[in-house]
Amino acid sequence: MRVGVASLLLLSLVLPVASAAEPPAAAVPVPQTLAEAQQQRQRAKAMRDQAERDYKAEQDRCYSRFLVNDCLDEAKKRRTATIIESRAIDQPARDFERAARRQEVADKEAERRVEQPRRETEQLQDGERHRAEQAEKAAARERKLAEKQRQAAEGRQKAAAEQARRQAKQEKRARDEAERVARKAAREEGKPAAGASH
Repeated sequence: MRVGVASLLLLSLVLPVASAAEPPAAAVPVPQTLAEAQQQRQRAKAMRDQAERDYKAEQDRCYSRFLVNDCLDEAKKRRTATIIESRAIDQPARDFERAARRQEVADKEAERRVEQPRRETEQLQDGERHRAEQAEKAAARERKLAEKQRQAAEGRQKAAAEQARRQAKQEKRARDEAERVARKAAREEGKPAAGASH
C-alpha cells in the first residue's frame, strides 16, 4: 500500500514536469483556399485515425503490464489529446469551407439578381419575337388561302367562260346547221318547181 502511495506521489511530481516539457501547441493555420481547407481536414482525419490505431495498440500492450488501468488511462489521455488537436486543425478548415459555400451562394444570388433584368428583357423579346413569328405565319396562311381562293375563283370564271364559249359555239353550229338544212330544203323545193316550168 505504501508502494502504491509512493508511486502515485512520484507520478504526480513527474506529470507536471512532463507536461511542462511538451512544446506549446502551434497556432492552427487558417486555410486561405478550399484546397488548403481540404488538405487540413484530411490531415486532421489522418491524425484521428492514427490516434485510434495507436490507442488500440496501446490497449493491447497495457494488458501485458502490471498497472493496467494506469496504462489504459494514459493511452486514453494521449488519444483524447490527439483528437482534440485534430479537431483544432479541422475546425478552421470546416469554418472556411462553410464560409466559402455561403459566399458562393451569395455570389450566385447576386449574379442572379444582376442577370434577372437581362433575362426578363430577353424573355420579353423572345415572347414578342414568337408572337411576331406566329402573326407572320398566320398572315402567310391567310395570304396563301386568299391566293388559293383567287385561283379557284379564276378557275371557275375560266371554266364558266369556256363553257359559255362552247355553248355559244354549239348554238352557232346548230343555227348554221339549221340554216344549211333550211337552204338545202329550200333549194330542193325550188328545183322541182324550176324543172316543171321547163
